[in-house]
Amino acid sequence: MRQSAFWMKQLDERILEYINEHGWATPSMMARHSRFTASSGHISERCQMLHYIRFIEPIYGDAYELTTDGAQYLDGQIDARFRPWPTVDRVLRGK
Repeated sequence: MRQSAFWMKQLDERILEYINEHGWATPSMMARHSRFTASSGHISERCQMLHYIRFIEPIYGDAYELTTDGAQYLDGQIDARFRPWPTVDRVLRGK
C-alpha cells in the first residue's frame, strides 16, 4: 500500500503512474491525455515537486522519467511521508 505525504495530490499519483506506464513524459503530453484534467502548467509544477523529492528526473527539456525511488514508491516500498517537504520556495530556488 502506498504511503503518500500530506502535501501530495491525486495528480501526483497520476503523474507517477503515467510516467511509469509510458517510460517518460512531458507535462504537455500528460495534459492531453484523458486521465488528466489539469493544465500542462499545473502538471509541470507538480513535476517539479516530484523531482524535488527524487521520484522523477528530467531527461531532456521538460521530459521526465521515473527514478528507482519513484518506482519503489508506486510499489509501496517507500513512504513519501519521510521525504523532504517540497515548499514552493525550496523547489523554485533549489534549496
